[in-house]
Amino acid sequence: MNERLRVAVVGGGIGKEHIAAYRSLPDRYELVAICDIDAAKARALAEQHGIPRHTAEFDDLCGMGGLDVIDICTPPHLHVPQARQALAAGKHAICEKPLASSIRDVDELIAAAAAAGRQVMPIFQYRFGHGLQKLKLLVDQGLAGPAHLATVETAWRRRADYYAVPWRGKWRTELGGALLSHAIHAHDVLCYIAGPIRSVFARTATRVNPIEVEDCAAASLELAGGGLATLAVTLGSPAEITRHRFCFAELTAESNTRAYTSSGDPWVFTGDTPAVSARVAEALAAFEPLPEGFAGQLLRFHSALQSGAPLPVTLADARASLELITAMYASASSGQAVALPLGPAHPGYAGWLPDAE
Repeated sequence: MNERLRVAVVGGGIGKEHIAAYRSLPDRYELVAICDIDAAKARALAEQHGIPRHTAEFDDLCGMGGLDVIDICTPPHLHVPQARQALAAGKHAICEKPLASSIRDVDELIAAAAAAGRQVMPIFQYRFGHGLQKLKLLVDQGLAGPAHLATVETAWRRRADYYAVPWRGKWRTELGGALLSHAIHAHDVLCYIAGPIRSVFARTATRVNPIEVEDCAAASLELAGGGLATLAVTLGSPAEITRHRFCFAELTAESNTRAYTSSGDPWVFTGDTPAVSARVAEALAAFEPLPEGFAGQLLRFHSALQSGAPLPVTLADARASLELITAMYASASSGQAVALPLGPAHPGYAGWLPDAE
């Protein structure tokens, strides 16, 4: 029998979407507290969603009995210290992106989670759209073959009102720009499907808004399996789209272009031959859909904790994502290609921020 996990959500911004996802899984989760630095917002969310406790202090959650999971939806620069504090208090942690501002921080969180005997799950909810899950099924069944080429486009629009939020657009608080805060999901999808990255060459620019961080980027990648990929990102596109196209030896897969739900249906799968197309159709006919987005990830998290299976998104996945981001910032700064993996000897291991040490 499944046991309900008792959860507190920290942060009333994107945290509202997490609350909705928990409420859609009432047999798996019980929302017991909401925390926001704005006490009135915390109170209002608690009243709206029937959450029994509310607070403006993160310390209150860490000292709270009867709590299994702290879900961290705060500004990026708070993620690592709050995740570490949650672990020290004996709680599991779920954390919004970006998890950290360095590979070193992720490695330290991996050690802290192991020492605490608790789990930390980074949020990458785009992985769980039905279209993408169908492609993952085909890849895992060996129907796609080696990847030849992948293209990823993240073309969104962010205006001055978006950056009126004080922590956005600044290195020390947002930790990065379009590569980190916006395209991180689309780039995680690439790694999730096509595997590790071998090398990166990237360029970045700030062309759309008067901010510290980049709002345009382009990158060329070599995959560990020998295939190639291109990444294009802008926050200055009046027509907002996100698009993935994968060209494998046996099939191509192309997403829809909805900006924020591109991993959902429909995706188009085209076999290289009629025989391949028939095998693809047969495999997809057996596809069993689970909830998508945040609910899909949280459902799988609960199941993993109950069964002892690997988490649906791991700290190793977050490390790979941040390793790619580190390499792109290092390449853009140096004008040179950067080889992966990155270890402690790499200058960017301690962080990509301009004053990282």
